[in-house]
Amino acid sequence: MYFYIAMMVTDEVYKRKNRRERILFLVKLLVYLGVVYFNLEHAAVYDKFTWLFRITNALTFFLGANLVISLAWLVIISWYTRRRLNKPVEKDNFMLGLNRISSVLNTIFVLLSIMILFGIDLLKFVTSITIVAAAIALLSKDYITNIINGLIIMFSDQLSLGDHVRIGDFKGKILDITLINLVLQTDDDEQLIVPNSLVFTSIIVNQSKQNVKKITIEFELDRKLPYTPDQLEHRLKNSINGFSDHYVKNSFLLRTLDIKKDHVVFKVQVIIPFADKTVEQSIRRTLNTEIISIAEKGV
Repeated sequence: MYFYIAMMVTDEVYKRKNRRERILFLVKLLVYLGVVYFNLEHAAVYDKFTWLFRITNALTFFLGANLVISLAWLVIISWYTRRRLNKPVEKDNFMLGLNRISSVLNTIFVLLSIMILFGIDLLKFVTSITIVAAAIALLSKDYITNIINGLIIMFSDQLSLGDHVRIGDFKGKILDITLINLVLQTDDDEQLIVPNSLVFTSIIVNQSKQNVKKITIEFELDRKLPYTPDQLEHRLKNSINGFSDHYVKNSFLLRTLDIKKDHVVFKVQVIIPFADKTVEQSIRRTLNTEIISIAEKGV
């Protein structure tokens, strides 16, 4: 019931945002038409005020480009929403990637409009910086690689906002996916910034895409303690009997990883049918408490 209400709230927020975008589009269109009309009907004014001509020219260029981007955004989002049968797309990767691309394009056209404002010939400018741009591209290839990788992540369904993942040695919940990096929130509420290039070169475990969630704990016990693997398994399993409704039946597993001269390395594993942070922490805490008790007193 809570999940259904949350979905409805998210959908309503998205619809309000979509309405605001449509209203903003109409306002920009009216401003654009007003500037174009002024340019056609009062062109003589620019003979006295050349600075006004540069301002209106730059404004017309930016608004025209921005209107094309906004119209494309609205059309694509409407099509995508209908394709998803009106499911909320506020945190959808496709929506995220589309917003990032729109921001980049708008930024580019803002810079070009500023050049027009100061009377810079765009064609000559582009021609003059071709060699410099090539050199910059070579020097910033890692940056460009991160951007490309970020777009690939955004337009794929392998990683999504809110997913609990393990990327190499890093583990946490995905808070944001940018063109440069991926932001993770750990169980200790710390934020990790992982470069997109590292994401593509690491082994990734997406726990949210699985139907189950594995709780795994590795620990060591002194060989001098009086216990057998069967006794150890029996005691650890009994310690979480109170969570029998929250983990998969017969999924409890105790493995012996290594036998050293002074200690033995074990791994205990429990599977819960869904990712629930509260249940996971409770089971993990109970097992850790029991392991500490065994390490102090034995079975």
